[in-house]
Amino acid sequence: MLLEAVQVLTDLDLTIQKGYISSDGRWFMDVFHVVDGRDRKLLDPALLSHIELSLSGETSSSSSAGDDGENNHDKSDGCGLAGLTALELTGTDRPGLLSEVFAVLRDLECNVVEAKVWTHNGRFASLIFVKDHHSGSPIADAHRVDGIEARLRNVLRGDHDVRGAKTTVASPMMTHSDRRLHQLMFADRDYGRVSSNEASSSSSSSKLSVSVQNWTERGYSVVNVQCRDRPKLLFDVVCTLTDMGYVVFHGTIGTDADRAYQEFYIRHMDGGPISSEAERQRVIQCLQAAIERRASEGMRLEMSMPDRRGLLADVTRTFRENGLSVTRAEITTKASEAKNEFCVTDTNGQLPDRRAINAVIERIGKDHIKFSEQRGPRPCQERPLPEAAGVVGVFSLGNLVMRNLYYLGLIRSCS
Repeated sequence: MLLEAVQVLTDLDLTIQKGYISSDGRWFMDVFHVVDGRDRKLLDPALLSHIELSLSGETSSSSSAGDDGENNHDKSDGCGLAGLTALELTGTDRPGLLSEVFAVLRDLECNVVEAKVWTHNGRFASLIFVKDHHSGSPIADAHRVDGIEARLRNVLRGDHDVRGAKTTVASPMMTHSDRRLHQLMFADRDYGRVSSNEASSSSSSSKLSVSVQNWTERGYSVVNVQCRDRPKLLFDVVCTLTDMGYVVFHGTIGTDADRAYQEFYIRHMDGGPISSEAERQRVIQCLQAAIERRASEGMRLEMSMPDRRGLLADVTRTFRENGLSVTRAEITTKASEAKNEFCVTDTNGQLPDRRAINAVIERIGKDHIKFSEQRGPRPCQERPLPEAAGVVGVFSLGNLVMRNLYYLGLIRSCS
């Protein structure tokens, strides 16, 4: 239920600035302090009502709400994607891979309506939603589906994929798209690798801090996350803990300028804490990977232009020809208008040369593209979460509850 609530708020483009989580497995009280995407207080009664209905499960979190409700359906659990064919791809990342994938789909007369692409630690994962170019319908013919899978699998394998590539046709209604990408990366064990680019620059631990300790007396494992704040950070962490089979019983979420501090008291589904050093290290690795997947450094390119057949193949070929690699992408199509976002680097994983960006802009058209620099997690010095006055100590459930009550204004400081 915690993941569902965070997912609703995230899909509505709300920023969670702080929060408090308390549960004993039967009842719960979760409090979130949120602002909109421009850090403004929520004042629109229609939007507030929509949030309440979404959290109670009475409406889809993906539908538009209020004047600022441009929360398109691709952000949520697949609503609006039922009439499309969903492709799940995983494999070894390499320069130009996405260009090759989109070229194959163009040649197979598959129109890409929506797509999300993540890369991390040398691995590639994507969800691509397509329809038949001629009929505009989902691709149902089994023989044609097999052919699409085989062609894409060959592209993903390339000449050097010793771990194997996977291509699957899945139901677009099955899982929230971001959660599904986390699951694909997790199944591909991206958390167990260190890419050459990352190893040559700095280690994961220097970019963010994740620690896990057992509180034996109370039977909890305590997870602390400290890193640069960014949108969807809480979703990524809670999603990973949930899919690894852990339950969050208590927690505190806070931000300080551009820093995020998260503390969770977790147990297994069966009620026990983390039971071995190997498991503890695995949790740390998986949470680090979940945070890094969406925090790629690079240049962010936003494009808006009329959609046409082969547009994505042409755009990504332009990237490749100018020495740019796509580390993350989000593709949407609305009313025959393509709205695409790409995070790109050079082939060494560094910020691209401005001349390459200018060449891309000249080729695509300056009226259709804008760019901005995007940073990943900054180095983070470990420090405790801000404590309420008169409430100290980390490993104390009583102190945690008292701290949450203090933040909620239900108790006052004794000092």
